[in-house]
Order: sequence, then C-alpha cells, then structure tokens
Amino acid sequence: MREAVIVSAVRTPIGNFNGSLSNIGATKLGAVVIEAAVQKAGIQKDVVNEVIMGMVLPCGYGQNPARQAAVLANMPFEVECITMNKVCGSALKAVM
Repeated sequence: MREAVIVSAVRTPIGNFNGSLSNIGATKLGAVVIEAAVQKAGIQKDVVNEVIMGMVLPCGYGQNPARQAAVLANMPFEVECITMNKVCGSALKAVM
C-alpha cells in the first residue's frame, strides 16, 4: 500500500457580506487556492492524486464544486475531487 501524505493546505481569505470578494465566485476562489497549494508544496500538478475542498453553502454551484475549481486551476483530468460540506468544520474535515 502506498503512503498517503498531505503536501499542502491553503484557505481562502475571510471576507465580509457584500465585501471586496463578493464578486468572485467560490469555485474561482477555490481555483486560486489550488494553484497556491501546488506552488506552496513545490510540486507539479501531475503528481496530485486528489483535491479535497471544504465549502459551506454550495447552493447554486452545481455538482462537486471541488471538481469545478480543479478544472479552473488546470489540474489534470484524472485528479479525483471531493467537496466537504460540514458547516463550520468543512476546512478542518478537508485536512483530516
């Protein structure tokens, strides 16, 4: 069995209702975070096996916002993606 490792974890900034981030969609913010996580880890995108993204209130974003964010971040098609929705614990659950 191969060893699983977490090589990077990044989060979006915390904004205010109708604040400066309100015009940027959650999946676009997710893509920015994915790009930052890959850069922070110092790896190539093709060695990533899975994207796990926490997102609360994914209403209106369709199926699997993590996949949408990965596509926007130009991750390889083969990378598996999962969206965690655990209200306040989404980010914590994503790194567990």
